[in-house]
Amino acid sequence: MSRIDRVFQRNGQTTFIGFAVAGDPDRDTSARVAHALIDGGTDILELGVPFSDPVADGKTIQKADERAIAAGTTPDTVFSLVREIRAYSAVPIVLLTYYNMVYRRGVERFYREAHEAGVDGILIADMPVEESAEVVEIARTYEIDPIFLVTRTTSPERMDEIVRRARGFLYLVSVLGVTGARDRVPDEALALLHRVRTHTALPLALGFGISAPEHVKTCAEAGADGVIVGSAIVSIVEKNAGNIPLMEQELKRYVARMKAAGVRDR
Repeated sequence: MSRIDRVFQRNGQTTFIGFAVAGDPDRDTSARVAHALIDGGTDILELGVPFSDPVADGKTIQKADERAIAAGTTPDTVFSLVREIRAYSAVPIVLLTYYNMVYRRGVERFYREAHEAGVDGILIADMPVEESAEVVEIARTYEIDPIFLVTRTTSPERMDEIVRRARGFLYLVSVLGVTGARDRVPDEALALLHRVRTHTALPLALGFGISAPEHVKTCAEAGADGVIVGSAIVSIVEKNAGNIPLMEQELKRYVARMKAAGVRDR
């Protein structure tokens, strides 16, 4: 059983998946961000591999990618960071990347190095499931869960194909568009959750726009196994870039509040 599987098997708590861009605003601060998220109670840590054209991401994460790239972050930096985090904690680590980053390094090499560093899952945001066979096979060879996105426009046939290839959990996109904090969880996102549940027993995590405790509570009450929070975390990093101890405190407090909202009635 993988580390990701063990997290989702716990009862009474909606899994909190915290996202940060690796290397934002620099490598050492990024490590402290990861540690703070873990210390605050993050169940699964998702790290974005900075990319020059992150088409799935809104302005907040785009700017974080730019900061990380300007600081010299490369895949080597990311794997080094993962190794440091893995020495600090057994928390599952998922990478979010784009196919060009994997292709340029070589698919087999990318997954082998990710495995050696301690990565548990990889989501390639712009990889269609129809073109994923090679990647999925290599991912399983290196015991890395292939994570896939599911959106409101995903057809039943395509969803079944995603379910056949996915492991770990499914990332349900709660809005049409890019990442970024929203005011509420749309009804359509909850309808998507219920629709996908009829296709699979895999854990389902809602992301895109989840930023407040009331969002987590809504998702938990609707039966989401997890929530994914990115832009709100990245905003805390950006706002406190000049005061790292305050950044760490705010990250820990934020995660604790979000976690508390996900406790289910027993």
